[in-house]
Amino acid sequence: MSTDTPPPPASPPLPPEQPAPAKKSRTNLVIVGAAAAVIAAVVGTGIVVVQSSNGDSKPAATPKASASTAETVSETTEDSAATYADLDADSFSIDLKTKSRQCFGSAGCNVTVEPDLTLMVDSSSVDPDATYEITYEIKGDESGPVIDTAELSDQTSLNYTPSLIQTVSSGTEVTIKITDVTKMG
Repeated sequence: MSTDTPPPPASPPLPPEQPAPAKKSRTNLVIVGAAAAVIAAVVGTGIVVVQSSNGDSKPAATPKASASTAETVSETTEDSAATYADLDADSFSIDLKTKSRQCFGSAGCNVTVEPDLTLMVDSSSVDPDATYEITYEIKGDESGPVIDTAELSDQTSLNYTPSLIQTVSSGTEVTIKITDVTKMG
């Protein structure tokens, strides 16, 4: 009894194909981690910017790892509900600063003056988002009072244009007084 058996194969049979190991979950983990880092950096930068623009010693809202969203919103609301002083003419002291004077004997003088304003209230009580128009009147010009306006913004930044007046003589007294303060914005 002889049976014919086929000769053995030259190489062992190939095992069934196995799928490649999945790296997708690790890739997703890296993407989520990177996104979380970017979001944390943006939030951190925003807090620093708000802190520096407010001029406060603390951020407008300090997120805490264990704080709930309601607590963080409550802190933000309390900080944004700050009240500021109502500025009026009595909130400032004003003097004139003479920048230049050119006199012509008995014909009078050309005088360039600027307002020298002093805030009489704490600057932190001034609304940092508002601009205040401070209207003032200069007396001593030969053709009558000169009315001009300065703008106070960012609590301490004052903008104005120097005034050129002409006096009738070198002995003319030039005076200034605030006539109105208006809050814009």
